[in-house]
Amino acid sequence: MSRKKLGVLGAALTLTAGVLSGCTGGEAVDVGGGGNAGGAGGVLNAAIGGEPDQLDPHKTSAYYSFQVLENVYDTLVEPDADLKMVPSLATKWTTSADQLTWTFTLREGAKFSDGSPLTSEDVVYSYERIIKEKLNTAYKFATVKSVTGTDPATVVVTLSAPTPNLLANLGGFKGVAIVEKSNVESGKVKTEPVGSGPFKVAGYTSGDSIKLVRNDAYWGEKPKLDGVTFTFVKDPTVALQNLRSGQVQWTDNLPPQQVKSLQDGDDPVVRSAASTDYWYVALNGARKPFDNPEVRRAVGYALDREAITKAAKFGLATVNQAAIPKDSAYYYEYAPYTHDPARAKQMLGQAGVGNLTMDLMVTSEYPETVTAAQVIAAQLKDVGITVKIRTLDFAQWLDEQAKGNFDGFMLGWLGNVDPDEFYYAQHHSGGTFNFHKYRNPAVDKLLDQARTETDQAARKQAYDQAAKQIVDDASYLYLYNPDVVQGWSKKVSGYEVRTDRAIRFRSVALAE
Repeated sequence: MSRKKLGVLGAALTLTAGVLSGCTGGEAVDVGGGGNAGGAGGVLNAAIGGEPDQLDPHKTSAYYSFQVLENVYDTLVEPDADLKMVPSLATKWTTSADQLTWTFTLREGAKFSDGSPLTSEDVVYSYERIIKEKLNTAYKFATVKSVTGTDPATVVVTLSAPTPNLLANLGGFKGVAIVEKSNVESGKVKTEPVGSGPFKVAGYTSGDSIKLVRNDAYWGEKPKLDGVTFTFVKDPTVALQNLRSGQVQWTDNLPPQQVKSLQDGDDPVVRSAASTDYWYVALNGARKPFDNPEVRRAVGYALDREAITKAAKFGLATVNQAAIPKDSAYYYEYAPYTHDPARAKQMLGQAGVGNLTMDLMVTSEYPETVTAAQVIAAQLKDVGITVKIRTLDFAQWLDEQAKGNFDGFMLGWLGNVDPDEFYYAQHHSGGTFNFHKYRNPAVDKLLDQARTETDQAARKQAYDQAAKQIVDDASYLYLYNPDVVQGWSKKVSGYEVRTDRAIRFRSVALAE
């Protein structure tokens, strides 16, 4: 939901204890408010690969939505370029000695874009909405007993157990944004969201674009841009043409086969960075024969991940059979699946599976899934599995996933910060995004233990064990960790590629 990573050019991700916990028991972090500098600077046109399904940050799980919402909403804290959680709407926080009570002080003078004050009531409402309605990020609040506003500027979060990744849970991405109650209850949040971020939504033309304008009520340094217009351009070749012609000034939808040559030039500027994203195939454990781990493992041996990655990413990714990438302190080196079609055939035969036809669901709004699916289909044909590729637009894809209407699908998880985000919602039996119905009590126990473990070494050990079991059970068949690749006009300054794939335009200027 999604959710992923970066500094400038090749910044490495390091999830240290400090990143995960922000501050230790009894300590406080305090940062002053932003200045009021800013000014007009034109409208930046940004081409993204697809249309958001909606703009309610608590209900969408689409990355295209969060590309827009990153610039519209705020969270209590947010990741900096190194993915360390730093102040945003909260300027400081303290933790009790037993790490069960966290007290946040809100930024003085923070307002929503409609001018109404943002207070502790809004934080309480936002979090209770997620928890009570069991929305997408409810799993991040599993240890939260209560959220209270002791005064307009103070929020107290009481926990049932120490939660070392609480700051990442409350600020890792805009799925936990602070929303305005009246905007939600009116239903306008889906297309006319009201946030407290640097820009506000001024117009939404379905099938075409979303227009943002500068939020002059923003608490931080005012954006230099007058606004940002996000246009929906599915074809990477068209997005590149539009960038070269000046029709757009930024895109992350570049033809992967051209990236290497583009990086050698200086107009447009094209940069990449290692990410914490991962892409995978999930097989439906609620459908025969994929409920049998041996069948899922057989598919794992039939796949040639190097070939899939080369076809989908043209060298702009690193093959990985687990989720967490090599640059992370939580990386676990485990790769049991060799490309072995003969072994795959034997395993399928032993499982009593022959002449299997498999539905594989992909989406046209992520073209790499379509390309990869074609390679996967050819590889599985070699072991007697006929793959029927089903290509949907992303809104349909999400609907089919939620209904469990698939044999298998390919997609990615973007914007991960804490190791909990790589595994819990996807592989815990009660996980919000466990649409493929994976069940393993041992994995449940490890994931529950790890999310409340305060000793980093013990926490890593628990995640290593969980990762091994998830891979052995072929809950997901992991493929690769892609690079983040983005391009922009030479007229753009102040933009940084981030390893968490957050698209921030608040510091960008656009020359005439």
